[in-house]
Amino acid sequence: MTDKQYSLHDAIAAFVKDGDTVALEGFTHLIPFAAGHEIIRQGRRDLTLVRMTPDIVADQLVGAGAVTKMVFAFTGNSSVGSLYAIRRGVEAGGPGTLELEEYSHYGLLARYQAGAMSIPFMPVRSYAGSGLPGVNPNLRKVASPFDAEVETYVVPALNPDVAIIHAQRADRHGNIQSWGILGPQQEAAFASKRTIALVEEIVPDEVIRSDPNRTVIPGFAVDAVVQVPYGAHPSFVQGYYDRDNTFYRSWSAISKDPDRLEAWLQEWVHDTGDHAGYLAKLGPDFFVPLTPEPHMSTPVNYGSVR
Repeated sequence: MTDKQYSLHDAIAAFVKDGDTVALEGFTHLIPFAAGHEIIRQGRRDLTLVRMTPDIVADQLVGAGAVTKMVFAFTGNSSVGSLYAIRRGVEAGGPGTLELEEYSHYGLLARYQAGAMSIPFMPVRSYAGSGLPGVNPNLRKVASPFDAEVETYVVPALNPDVAIIHAQRADRHGNIQSWGILGPQQEAAFASKRTIALVEEIVPDEVIRSDPNRTVIPGFAVDAVVQVPYGAHPSFVQGYYDRDNTFYRSWSAISKDPDRLEAWLQEWVHDTGDHAGYLAKLGPDFFVPLTPEPHMSTPVNYGSVR
C-alpha cells in the first residue's frame, strides 16, 4: 500500500492549480479552513469554488482574490451575519464580478452523486415551482423514458478537479474515518479527479482496521492525506474541539470593511507562514475552553468464529 502523507504546503502545491474547480466541503463542522488559508498563501487564482454552504472560508478566498465563480446551495455566515467580500464580488458589475451558480442542497449533492457514478445527470424532484430554473440554465426539464407525460428536472454531473475535505483521523494510506455530521465529503471525494484529506491525526493502520465501518472514504479515492491538528478552526471537529462562536460573530465586521479584511488576511494568513504559525499566534491555551467533555460511543463487537 502507498504512503500518501504530505505536508499541507506540498499537497496544495501538487494538487491545486490556477483555474481549477475546487470542492471545499464540510457541512457545519469539518470545514477545511487550513487548506483555504494555504490556497491563499500560495496565491492561487481563477478558481471555481464548489461548496454546499459557502461561509467564512469562502468569504476569505473571495476576499483574497482566489475565486472567480461559486457553485453552491446556500451562502451566509451561519445565521450570524453577512459575507461582505462575496457580496461585494457579486454586486461589482462588469469585469471581476463574482459568478454564481446556485442549486438546492440536494441538487448540488445530486451533481456530486452523478459525478461519482460516472453518469451524465441525476434526476431531482425539488425544482418544480421554484425560481431556480429561471436563473440556472443547468436545471433542465426532461420527460420520463417510462412515461412521456411525466416531467422532471435533472442536474448535470459534477467532477471537480480536486476535492478538499477534513476528518477526524486516517492512516498513512489515506483511509479516512469520520463521525458526526458528514455532509457531502464522500460524494465529493468520489466525484473529483483528485482528493486531499486533512485530518486531526494520522493513526496506525491497526486503529483504522479495528473499526472498518467508520471508514467513509477509502484510501484508493485519496491522493494526499495531511495531518493538520485544529485545521478546521474556527469550525468544529466532533470529539476534538468545539466551534469558535466568538470568531463567527466577529467576522461580519471584519469582512464589511475591505481594508480591515485585507489586514486580517495579512496578519492571520500570510504573516503566520503556515498553519503551525497560525496556531502559535492563537496561543497554547486557546483551545482549552473549546475542548469538549468526553462522550464515548458504545464499543461494537466485530468478532466471528474462526
